[in-house]
Amino acid sequence: MDYLPMFARLEGRPVLLVGGGEVALRKARLLLAAGAKLTLVSPELDPAFHEFGDRFTHLAERFTPDHLAGQQLVVAATDSLEVNALVYQSADALGLFVNVVDDPQRSSFIFPSIIDRSPIMVAVSSGGKAPVLVRLLRERLESLLPRHLGGLAELSGRVRGKAKQLLASISDRRRFWERAFASNSLASLIEKQDWQGAERWLNEGLDKAQTEVGEVVLVGAGPGDPGLLTLKALQQIQQAEVVLYDQLVSPEILDLVRRDATLVSVGKKAGAHSVPQEETNRLLVEYARAGNRVVRLKGGDPFMFGRGGEELEVLAAEGIPFSVVPGITAAAGATAYAGIPLTHRDHAQSAVFITGHCQGDGKEPDWQQLAVTNQTLVIYMGLMRSEHIQQQLVSHGRSRATPIAIIERGTQASQRVLTGTLGELATLAAQAASPSLIVIGEVVALREQLAWFGEQGREQAADAGSTDLKLVSLA
Repeated sequence: MDYLPMFARLEGRPVLLVGGGEVALRKARLLLAAGAKLTLVSPELDPAFHEFGDRFTHLAERFTPDHLAGQQLVVAATDSLEVNALVYQSADALGLFVNVVDDPQRSSFIFPSIIDRSPIMVAVSSGGKAPVLVRLLRERLESLLPRHLGGLAELSGRVRGKAKQLLASISDRRRFWERAFASNSLASLIEKQDWQGAERWLNEGLDKAQTEVGEVVLVGAGPGDPGLLTLKALQQIQQAEVVLYDQLVSPEILDLVRRDATLVSVGKKAGAHSVPQEETNRLLVEYARAGNRVVRLKGGDPFMFGRGGEELEVLAAEGIPFSVVPGITAAAGATAYAGIPLTHRDHAQSAVFITGHCQGDGKEPDWQQLAVTNQTLVIYMGLMRSEHIQQQLVSHGRSRATPIAIIERGTQASQRVLTGTLGELATLAAQAASPSLIVIGEVVALREQLAWFGEQGREQAADAGSTDLKLVSLA
């Protein structure tokens, strides 16, 4: 760290500015805006200084070290290298903080680029190494930070005392403010500059907060690549106080959860159900009743074979508020990263998603419908029943030569794709690891042309180190 970022209170404090040109004028505006008691030393002044009236003291003379007496901060903004050097040397010898404009080597402090939403202030600096980059960052931040941010901070300050009185613990107060700042209702009032209405809304919210239960947000984490998270999903996991997550959620996505959140694994793997569904339901209710903002984080989309609907039924019965953030399901994400289009005008006019798990009553799916040609069949959690799936599809008329793919850890850096034919499904599945997705249909043959992610995409499947494993026909 080249500089320690800090905000200095200059109200009524003596500050010396050496220089009277355009650069000095810009610094004078900043210093006077901060309330500094400004003394300006320069034989001549730019006429624009008249805009400040009598808010500063002007000494129409050349700088000498005697001008530093009684000063707490010094700025040199002349076009003379000799004068600037003298200001720096003299101030530094007295232990004063000094800034020489555009000369970091002769500065013990620097002026950052400022985004002013008083009392909210954002400062950006590169230590003088990349001023154009800093300017671009400032412009980006200016566009992101709403103009009413300062008014919201002032409003929060007026309500803060009451919040301390009514909400005893820091965590309760933090939870209240996080919910308030994320509320569309409050945002709408502030956008209309209805400050009285906004203050009334906050006070009413404080009265309710003492008995208010928490809420649960069911969030789809997508197939694994953190870049496929939706913006709303990212917002929710960064606001959550408790996150209950599945085994299919990748470590890279869990790293995006805010650091002080409670992480609870309720993951399930085929053949190893570590947490019963009833226990997951109980935890959701328990954490929400304690007033927490809970995120139930599921791989893919929570309503696609994720039992999300069942969990929401429990919450609804218990009177727990909830909402849903959809995610990219594995069938869409993993096939796209594998270069396999789910539909294609020449090969597949429909796509069907099923789960390889049997229903509770053991009822079989309609294999006759699943075995039709010109249709892409995507099977979730099908590795353990791959031999049964293969037998049923073939016996109901699907050709053993139908192209298939098994996609392991789809969309992640470790993605691996095994390709072959329907007659090889059971053999391929024995070589695959969970989580995997099975894709059956003529569209799989397009992978050879369309693969773009991973080794095959980079090397066009010509390199022996490809992540693909393709079996010769065993039919």
